[in-house]
Amino acid sequence: MAANVDPIEKKPFFHFLPGSIAYSIATAGCNFRCLHCQNADISQLPRETGQIPGSYVPPEEVVAQAVALGCQSIAYTYTEPTIFFEYAYDVGVLAKERGLKNVFVSNGYIGEEAAEKIIPILDANNIDLKGDDQFYRKVCGARLEPVLRNIEMFWKKGVWVEVTTLIIPGYNDSLEQLQQIAQFVASVSSDIPWHVSAFYPTYKLTDVPRTGVDALRRGIEAGREAGLKYIYMGNVPGEGENTLCPVCKEMQIERIGYRIMRNSIIDGHCSKCGSAIAGVWS
Repeated sequence: MAANVDPIEKKPFFHFLPGSIAYSIATAGCNFRCLHCQNADISQLPRETGQIPGSYVPPEEVVAQAVALGCQSIAYTYTEPTIFFEYAYDVGVLAKERGLKNVFVSNGYIGEEAAEKIIPILDANNIDLKGDDQFYRKVCGARLEPVLRNIEMFWKKGVWVEVTTLIIPGYNDSLEQLQQIAQFVASVSSDIPWHVSAFYPTYKLTDVPRTGVDALRRGIEAGREAGLKYIYMGNVPGEGENTLCPVCKEMQIERIGYRIMRNSIIDGHCSKCGSAIAGVWS
């Protein structure tokens, strides 16, 4: 098992306990084969080497460590949580008993039975929405439809959802694809934060250039046109990171990278005009 303490903003969650820290855990393996995986050394290890190194850590010890380190949540991340579902569930049950939140960072490719089982103990889920169906089949070895279905299901079941799209030049950076993604997210709820993040060459896509800021701005504009209230840039510190009130546009959370510089939200409302800011704030 891999474990680390991370800012919740790194997951990324911008509307879920901002400024808090999460105890991040993962095991080796994934149900996708993404050519651009940033954690391929963990996610693709069993497939490529036939080995699963590491040692077993009892769920009780994971929760005790999270509490001892002052974490407010446990994040099941780095690889797909569905791969270690039973372990994540056992940890999650104990975490809730100790007053911790549970958050998934997921590709959204989970069966209905497993989703229904985890939902009662899951507080938030950041789900990748990577591109159109052709992108999923070509780059990930998967399909789009289950991901769309699960984004909608988790949201409607009361799990806080944020969506992330890693924009890869030449693969999913067209205005049409970005508009389709933004329109889908907005059709579920305009309150869902959408993170459009910059790609950097890695794993089997080392011949693809880094994402330019113009492509991220194109994503921001697509989100605004679709009616999304909260759209963020990722992997470009200093731009597109702040949370604005969707009504009066007053800055409510100022960020630089993963650091919160200022948080003016009062009980989930704008400190200037009093409008509700969607999220989990306490």
